[in-house]
Amino acid sequence: MSSSPPVTIHRVGQLDLWVSDYAWRFAEARCADIDAHFERRQAEQPKLWNGRVLMARRPQFDGPYFSAEFFETDFASFMSWREWEFPDASVFNGFGMGVIRASDGAILLGEMGAHTSNAGRVYFPGGTPDPSDVRNRRLEMASSVAREVKEETGLTRFDYHAADHWHCVEAGASVAMLRILDVDQPGEALKARVEKHLAKEELPEFSRMHLVRSKDDFLPSMPRFVTAFLTMLLRGED
Repeated sequence: MSSSPPVTIHRVGQLDLWVSDYAWRFAEARCADIDAHFERRQAEQPKLWNGRVLMARRPQFDGPYFSAEFFETDFASFMSWREWEFPDASVFNGFGMGVIRASDGAILLGEMGAHTSNAGRVYFPGGTPDPSDVRNRRLEMASSVAREVKEETGLTRFDYHAADHWHCVEAGASVAMLRILDVDQPGEALKARVEKHLAKEELPEFSRMHLVRSKDDFLPSMPRFVTAFLTMLLRGED
C-alpha cells in the first residue's frame, strides 16, 4: 500500500493564476483509453458529465504569492489522470474551496453524493474550476469558490466574511487553495440551514453535512489535505 503524500500548508496573500492555450499531450496521446475509461465510469455513475475544466502546471511559491498556469481540458481526461494515479507529473490539480467556520468555531463540511465522482468523500465546499471562472485570461479563484459555495450550500457572499488571505495546501499532485469564510451563526444552526437548502435541491452535490469541533470529529472519508488543514485551524492558526 502506498503511503499518503506529505502535506505542506502555505499562507499566501495573493493568487496569480493565468490561463494559457497549452495543449495537454497526455490527453491527446491517450484519448482512446480515456474515452473507454469514461464510458465505463459513466455506466457506473450515469450522472457523470464530461464538461470542460481547468488543470494547472508550473506552480510557484514566492513569498506571499502563489502563481500557476492553468489550461482547459475535459473532465474525462482529468478524471482518468486522477484515477490512473497521475501518470503525467508535469501537471497538477489546482482547485479552490471555502472553509466555512461558524461563530462558535465549528467547521462545516459536506459528504459528496453518490452520483459524484468522489462519492462518500467529505470535503470543504469547492471544486475544480471551469471556464466560467476565467476573466481576461485570469482565473478568478475567489469567484470560483463563491460560485461553488453557493451551488453546494446555498450560502452567498452576503452570508459570510471571506478572509483576506489564502492557504495553499500541497498534497501530492494537488494544490488546494483554501479561503476561510466566517459565518455569524453557531454551528448547529448553520448545519440545519444548509441541510434545509440541500433538501430543496433535486440533485445536491452533498448528501449530508458534518461539523468538526475537534479531532474526534475527523472521519476516514476526509482526505489528508482536509484533516491537515483542520488540525491547523484547531490549533488556533489561521
